[in-house]
This record gives sequence, C-alpha cells and structure tokens, in this order.
Amino acid sequence: MMAIIMTEIQILMALQKNAPEATHTWLVMLKAWQSIARYLRPTMSAEGLGESDFRVLEVLLHKGSMPVNAIGPKVDLNPGSVSVAVNRLYKKGLVSRVESTHDRRVRTVSLTESGRKMFAPLFRRHTALIKRAFQDVSSEEMQQLEIVLKKIGKRAESLAEKRGHSQHR
Repeated sequence: MMAIIMTEIQILMALQKNAPEATHTWLVMLKAWQSIARYLRPTMSAEGLGESDFRVLEVLLHKGSMPVNAIGPKVDLNPGSVSVAVNRLYKKGLVSRVESTHDRRVRTVSLTESGRKMFAPLFRRHTALIKRAFQDVSSEEMQQLEIVLKKIGKRAESLAEKRGHSQHR
C-alpha cells in the first residue's frame, strides 16, 4: 500500500515539474474570473442591475456623457445589448438620452443625478470587494499578472484581427 502511495506522489511531483500547458492556464484564468464574478454579482443584483447595466453605468461615471454608439466598444457589448441596457437604465431614471441637434441618429447618454447618487457608492463598494479578493496578492504579483494578461490579450486580439473577428475594428 505504501509503495502505491509513494508511486502516486512521485507521479504528481513529476507532473508539477512540467511546464503548465496553455489550455490548463486558460482554464485556471477562467475559473478565477468566474469565482470573482460570483463574488461581485450580489452587489450589482442588490440594486437591480445586470452586468451590462453595470458596465454602461461604470463607463458613464468614469468617462462622462457619450454617444450611445461609442459605449459598446468601451464595455465590450454589441450595439443591441447597449441599446437594451440604456433603455432599462433610462426607465429607472439612472441615465438620460439626448438627441443631437445636428444629427437625429446620434443620441448622447449621460448619468442623471439620481444615477450618480446610486452608482457612485455602489462602485466604491464594488472596488472594495475587488481589493478584498486580491488581498493575498502582492503588488509585484499584480504587476506581473497585469503584464502577462496584457501580453496574452494583445496576442489574442492580433490573431482575431487576422481572422477578421476583431472587436476593435
């Protein structure tokens, strides 16, 4: 029995010495992302917001008013999803929509005062939760992680552009 256990330990140690494969690393990243999203979701849901709504409010809070067609690329949502989110937020009184006087096809979306009063504290809580999730990660590790993730993201975006599937066209 002890020989079997020792053999299994040696196999596990040998596997750990091998460099991780990209697919495994991607799965680890995906699971980490899903865990963080599950951890953060209740804060958004408590205010009756979905992820799309949250993204739209976040970009308006930090970037200011913008045409509805400029929101999608900033928050990685397609035009239909942006329109639905903006309509939902408009009905709740959290954003306003103003048609351009020069081009009726252009609508500028802005946070209303009530939207700002609701979302600014929510975003602060959201930020505090993210910091808490990362509290066991040193600043050096976060910096390294950011560098690696940017490298992966740029490479994937480059490959997507070559295949004609870029989000940033």
